[in-house]
Amino acid sequence: MASFLLRRNRNLFARSLFGNKEPLRLYFQFKFQTLGGAANMVHSYSSSSGPIRNDFTDLTCPHSWYPQARKKHRRVILHVGPTNSGKTHHALKQLESSASGIYCGPLRLLAWEIAKRLNKAQVPCDLITGQERDEVDGANHKAVTVEMADVSADYQCAVIDEIQASCTTRGYSFTRALLGIAADELHLCGDPAAVPLIQEILKITGDEVEVQFYERLSPLIPLNVPLGSFSNVRNGDCIVTFSRMEIYRLKKRIEKEGKHLCSVVYGSLPPETRTRQASMFNDASSEFDVLVASDAIGMGLNLNISRIIFSTTKKFDGFEMRDLTVPEIKQIAGRAGRYGSNFPEGEVTCLDEEDLPLLHSSLNSPSPILERAGLFPTFELMYMYSRLHPRYGFYQILAHFLGNAKLSENYFIVNCDQLLKVAAVIDELPLGLHEKYLFCISPVEMDDEISSQGLTQFAENYAKKGLVRLREIFTPGSLKVPTTAAALKELESIHKVLDLYVWLSFRLEESFPDRELAASQKAICSMLIEEFLLRWQRPVARRRLPSHKISSSLLSKHVRPYL
Repeated sequence: MASFLLRRNRNLFARSLFGNKEPLRLYFQFKFQTLGGAANMVHSYSSSSGPIRNDFTDLTCPHSWYPQARKKHRRVILHVGPTNSGKTHHALKQLESSASGIYCGPLRLLAWEIAKRLNKAQVPCDLITGQERDEVDGANHKAVTVEMADVSADYQCAVIDEIQASCTTRGYSFTRALLGIAADELHLCGDPAAVPLIQEILKITGDEVEVQFYERLSPLIPLNVPLGSFSNVRNGDCIVTFSRMEIYRLKKRIEKEGKHLCSVVYGSLPPETRTRQASMFNDASSEFDVLVASDAIGMGLNLNISRIIFSTTKKFDGFEMRDLTVPEIKQIAGRAGRYGSNFPEGEVTCLDEEDLPLLHSSLNSPSPILERAGLFPTFELMYMYSRLHPRYGFYQILAHFLGNAKLSENYFIVNCDQLLKVAAVIDELPLGLHEKYLFCISPVEMDDEISSQGLTQFAENYAKKGLVRLREIFTPGSLKVPTTAAALKELESIHKVLDLYVWLSFRLEESFPDRELAASQKAICSMLIEEFLLRWQRPVARRRLPSHKISSSLLSKHVRPYL
């Protein structure tokens, strides 16, 4: 698939280091505090041989970074309990009844869902993610991805859903929202394991903290026997595995039995595709009655699952193959038997008998108490630190800052591997610190060759001309339905590059003017991927599909002119 005419710069790529595959995403604010204000956020130090100087690597008091929130005496309510316990529902009811508010979720899909819910309830709500802006007239509410939380505005109510302040890659964004959102009421939804850490962090802020515990609304039954054979798969089952290739292998094997069609959900699918695949599975009139998914389903997606089946209890985390943790197993297993669905009673088991002991022991164990929350330094601190080291490149500034950062016992610096890889690639380009920071925090996966080439090309073109036209590296009209697993993966990577262009267009609007073209090509990518998923079905199953399913093929006459 020759859609992208990406030039390779091997000298730049040779400098990048490869490791963790999780993209690091930060919220990029244009309304920075004044640099003088930034200097006031940090502690001072002195020596016998010189004057007092600010220590910009002192991150021991991150609560002081958010003066707007510190002006308020916030009422913080922790809604904690297992999945399917109604904790988020209660928090959202408060948000819905408030005069103004913000919902912060871990996924774009959840932000979409909440915006839709509020608008349907006649509560005008904007949708804001890194790649979308859908503003509604008269809206005093926002549904956002947590990285996009506005810490400069006042709200009557705020909800942080699925709070994961201890996540090694995205924990900083939840910490920022926790400390920085200026709301009269702040509702946090999550696991009870986070309660002691949040209480400790908020001692210094003067906030009023209360905890509300919830019990699961419907029973979750761990089975004592494994699935054994795929002939035992039944309607409403969700088979969970942890690699993209394994998802398609299991899908093909289940459909070979001739009884079921499978929807698929995994992280690298475009969000729009994930939504439609989930909708097909949830639709009782659809023939897609089984779901094959990754642990992406554990992040709050509403799915009508009867039984969770772990195909394995091990996953590769970017560094090693390891057993699933107690929180991971509980989060995934808890998606079975959603309250109010067609399956009010959930079951969970494994494909193989040898995995049952870990499943049972995890479900009977409390999640380990969280001890530290993630941090990442603000741009202001990075800028002030760079003034002390004028000869350093951005990579050196970042690496040196991270190596010298001072933290209290309640915090840690999140994994910055991806950001450092980008910094190594773009450091020699004639860009300012501000611009390099922006490219570094963009949602790019440097371990994906097409994605990393796309970012490099965007940065090079921007540095040379200050203008990046999409058609210079992308040929509209050349996208095709993939016919192999490798072609599917390439199309998913192309979607990521188009997604990156849209992200940059919201931050450098004049320099990335082709947002509409990129967004339309993104949509076509999603449609082509879904067409691949439909064509993957066995021929007998395709013939059994109702006529309206076939006629609504995603490659309709309205789409074909763009291909």
